[in-house]
Amino acid sequence: MSAPKGKSHFKTLQHFQSGASTGTFTLYESERTGMRAIVIGQKGPKIHGYFTVATEIHDDSGSPHTLEHLVFMGSKSYKYKGLLDKLATRAYSYTNAWTATDHTAYTLTSAGWDGFAQILPVYLEHVLLPTLTDAGCYTEVHHVDGTGHDAGVVYSEMQGTQNSPGEIMDIKARRLIYPPDVGFRYETGGMLENLRVLSADRIRAFHKEMYQPRNLAVVLIGEIDHVQLLDLLDKFEDGITGDVPAIDTPWRRPWVDSKPVPPIQESLVETVEFPEEDESSGEITIGFLGPDSNDNIATSALNVLITYLAGSSVSVLENTLVETEQVASAVYYSLDPRPDTLIWFILSSVASEKLAEVEKRFFAVLEETASKPLDLEYIRDCVRRERRQILFSVEESATHLASAVITDVLFGARDGTTLRQFSSMEEYDVLESWSDDQWRSFLKKWLSDANHVSVLGVPSKKLSEKLKADEKKRVEDQKTRLGEAGLKDLEQKLADAKAENNIEIPASVLEQFKIPGTESIHFAESVTARSGLARSMGSLVNKAQEIVDRDTPDLPLFLHFEHAETNFVHINVIISTDSIPIDRRPLVSLFLDNFFDTPIMRAGKRVEFEKVVTQLEKDTIFYGIEKGSYLGNPEVLRIRMNVEREKYGAVVRWIKELFWHSIFDPTRLKAAITKILADIPDEKRDGDNMGRSVRIMLHYGRKSIPRSQGTLVKGVYYKRFLRLLEDKPDVAISQLEEFRAGLCKPENFRVLVVANLEKLNRPVTTWKDLLENQDTGSPLNPLDSRAARLNDLGRNPRRLAYVIPMPTIDSSFSFHTARGPDSHDHPDLPALFVANAYLDSVEGPMWTAIRGTGLAYGTGFTKDVDAGLVSFGVYRSPNAYKAFVAAKSVLKGFISGDLQFDQAEIEGAISSIILEIASSKANVTTAGQSNFINQVIKGVSVDYETEMLKKVRAVDIPTLKSFLKTVMLPIFDPETADTVLTCSKLLEEDIKKGFESEGFKVEVQPLSHFQDDYGLKPVDGEEDENDEDEDDDGANEDEGEEGSEGEGESKENERKAHD
Repeated sequence: MSAPKGKSHFKTLQHFQSGASTGTFTLYESERTGMRAIVIGQKGPKIHGYFTVATEIHDDSGSPHTLEHLVFMGSKSYKYKGLLDKLATRAYSYTNAWTATDHTAYTLTSAGWDGFAQILPVYLEHVLLPTLTDAGCYTEVHHVDGTGHDAGVVYSEMQGTQNSPGEIMDIKARRLIYPPDVGFRYETGGMLENLRVLSADRIRAFHKEMYQPRNLAVVLIGEIDHVQLLDLLDKFEDGITGDVPAIDTPWRRPWVDSKPVPPIQESLVETVEFPEEDESSGEITIGFLGPDSNDNIATSALNVLITYLAGSSVSVLENTLVETEQVASAVYYSLDPRPDTLIWFILSSVASEKLAEVEKRFFAVLEETASKPLDLEYIRDCVRRERRQILFSVEESATHLASAVITDVLFGARDGTTLRQFSSMEEYDVLESWSDDQWRSFLKKWLSDANHVSVLGVPSKKLSEKLKADEKKRVEDQKTRLGEAGLKDLEQKLADAKAENNIEIPASVLEQFKIPGTESIHFAESVTARSGLARSMGSLVNKAQEIVDRDTPDLPLFLHFEHAETNFVHINVIISTDSIPIDRRPLVSLFLDNFFDTPIMRAGKRVEFEKVVTQLEKDTIFYGIEKGSYLGNPEVLRIRMNVEREKYGAVVRWIKELFWHSIFDPTRLKAAITKILADIPDEKRDGDNMGRSVRIMLHYGRKSIPRSQGTLVKGVYYKRFLRLLEDKPDVAISQLEEFRAGLCKPENFRVLVVANLEKLNRPVTTWKDLLENQDTGSPLNPLDSRAARLNDLGRNPRRLAYVIPMPTIDSSFSFHTARGPDSHDHPDLPALFVANAYLDSVEGPMWTAIRGTGLAYGTGFTKDVDAGLVSFGVYRSPNAYKAFVAAKSVLKGFISGDLQFDQAEIEGAISSIILEIASSKANVTTAGQSNFINQVIKGVSVDYETEMLKKVRAVDIPTLKSFLKTVMLPIFDPETADTVLTCSKLLEEDIKKGFESEGFKVEVQPLSHFQDDYGLKPVDGEEDENDEDEDDDGANEDEGEEGSEGEGESKENERKAHD
């Protein structure tokens, strides 16, 4: 809807049709304040907002990052911490934010325009006119608590990242690339030593400088009412004009009006250490300065060129360094779009003694590539595939464009002329016509002949020990300096600050904002049709079914179709895993990694893997194989392929060839295993990941796919399997053939096709080719059951608490598990939905009690209905035991009545459930997938969410109290729950004592205690060399288990810089 002319202070600077979708772009700018709004139209139930502030700072104080948190503490008209998030929750919305080096973006995602419009002006006031009180800065940024330890939400967050390998290497590289007078050099998240001395006045001064309307862009994506939007923005400006700088006051636009970035004067290679007890492998980070992000052809060429160099197993760098020479587990790349785009390459899991050698080899490969003709046909395939991927991604969600639009906000022309690059995709036409000379000249200019910075990251056990000793001494010295009286003063100061921050929001304030109707929420839809074995689920009468029925004959294959308005075909093949022999299940990781990157036999001739991958990329948009977590059942496997309609038949042929005609080639298998093993040290450095992995080992039997695919199996199993492959290749390959024979059977397959069936040729009979020469006489195998793969402890968690000290982390992570509702029609399930949403809401009970007091960066209740488990997790805490106690206290308070349920917040919890439903039907692909999950995976009605929502609305306070007592509180009771916790070695003793005092049987164990070799012993009885896992009692073969984090399992998001 267009805005009426002459009625708004916001003028239209640009309005044009998107070149990648059916939506339009509109750019408005206020003549009063300079604030801009960029609106991208797209149909669907969700509205996305990105309120973007360009931020430039020349220090490591962390001021930009602190505002990301402090903005949510209240504003001029709404001086209440948490009000914004409480309002958002009630309006089918949620908020978030991130801080990058060059900007901070505040996000609002809503189901429907009505809820979004209600929150928008309140949110913008929080951004431009926050309270920024001393008390808020004290609790949210940094303080010393009554025990003498440093805390604060921002401080705790950065404490968990500052000494990680990636952070250490990133900051070192930026220090080498950028001089001191360039803001890109600095850590905008804040260095710990700087956060400890950062003042509230410094934060306020930074906000005053950067957070001006003319430096704010409101980027909106979805079905937006333009007239109402401009009216809202005009009224918002009416209320802030006296508090913001006038439009004619002097102003320096961040980055654009700053000193230009000088070129890298000479190539540099430097070494840094990072703390790690496993010193076997390190990383290499390489940085270049590239073309201006406003140069659309150059940046598109750079994306294509990097894909050509490192985008897949057949690309030059990946093929040479990873697949052939096996000196790294992967070559990653990323771009930071800027006036001088920062080009990153990261080589992971490089043998420590070979770091310098591999860095030189990287550049030798680049120079060799630039010195001879490129594979021009393949690079043109890369151009075409990137174009297809953009069209596909934008159809899925225009949020794909958000990153590029934000880049234009930061560095583009304010009049929107550079924004018009989104009006076409002609740059890809230009690039398709580029000659070999043009591509090689581009490669030489920006990469092979360009100056660069290389950082070699070396793991150091000595540094790990030093950092811990230094931190321990610093805290002890701090306690001594403060003394008992000083610590008591700080304890009181913190209590006073919390009391000031947590002033109760008057009901009258919340009541000003009515819960919006759902009329503006337009869910995407698809229509089900069935063929073959899927007909056993029932007959259907609709237009889609008529189309399917006309394509005869029926096939002995489970075919489920979802008819939807899409330009592409979305294919999923779901594979039951029940018939895989148990002792072969650890091979699932190798099978998945090798599935697309392997030679095949075609018409009696061998086709090498490079040609396989090249042809796959030509025929598809995306392809992949993984366990079925995103479908709600990680015990199954899923092949996913997205193609243009004319490639539908090609995909079926590919699936057939990859299932039954792929070759288990020893060279390819060794390359895949080498990569798997090279990634193990990185996986073991992640405290959250290892806590989840141990929990899986404890709760699931050896038949579980996620267990057999876990780090604690792979680390020992694949060292031995590699040795077996080298010594007895026929034996090793015969084991893989056993795995394939158990998996690749038509009776294991369920096929989901989401497409516009009116335009899809032969939707059913195209699959006939898949079944040719296959035995189709067996009945369809049932889908694998999560509950059936639990072990005794998973079926009855109790008493045990495992504490796993890790030298690579500075904080702690914990997981607490008990039994819960175990079916999708369980009578307790509606209460579980409401309780989870209520307790975990932003600024809700757990947030206030734990994150708000600095006890953890995040917490969350999760459910796995198929397994019948519920759990509580603590993410990145200075002491997870204290967070556990605080959470338990909250539940007891609600049960006893000391804490009262707030009806308005219950309504907000229900609104958040509606938002979840909108997410599951955000576009036709997710709508079709949701229908399939409901009917096939869960075995419930296609209208399950609508039916559940009615039950959710009926949940009352007595029901919630009862549910908390009978289901949630047992998560904290040693008689009904168990605990897995990873922590730094410094925290081990305090945490152990804490859980012992709760009645848990606490065991402190290394990660190696939980390993399982699935019966694969070292060849000839020899022990594994350099295998720390053999130093212990051996693998936990009889009772260890591990299962995937099922439906609902998630971890709190970290602050992430925006690429």
